[in-house]
Amino acid sequence: MPRTTLKVTNPHEKKDESFEGVALSELLKQAGVPQGPKLKGAAMATYVIAEAADGYRVIYSLAELDSDFQDSGVIVADRMDGKPLDDQAGPFRLVAPHDKRPARWIRMLQSIKVVTIVK
Repeated sequence: MPRTTLKVTNPHEKKDESFEGVALSELLKQAGVPQGPKLKGAAMATYVIAEAADGYRVIYSLAELDSDFQDSGVIVADRMDGKPLDDQAGPFRLVAPHDKRPARWIRMLQSIKVVTIVK
């Protein structure tokens, strides 16, 4: 899968970091989740729940992660500063570079679930 590198400032650590991984939108595309022109109507109520090993969870709307709506830049990272993530952060970490607060930067990412609301 295509890899992406993000250079971000971690507000908690107050330092610059470089994360490498795969765009979350690319993973969703591979899973067959509607994107681009197909993301309309009832699919607009679809959301993504990301959960960490410790039970911490966050939600993204599907439109938030679609480049036809905005450039979220969210990646599922497996490397930081050129090295694999350590046990405190990995093996995967969700990084949302455009969020003003890093509350949705999930360490120890365990699962990503797509939820469609059926009427």
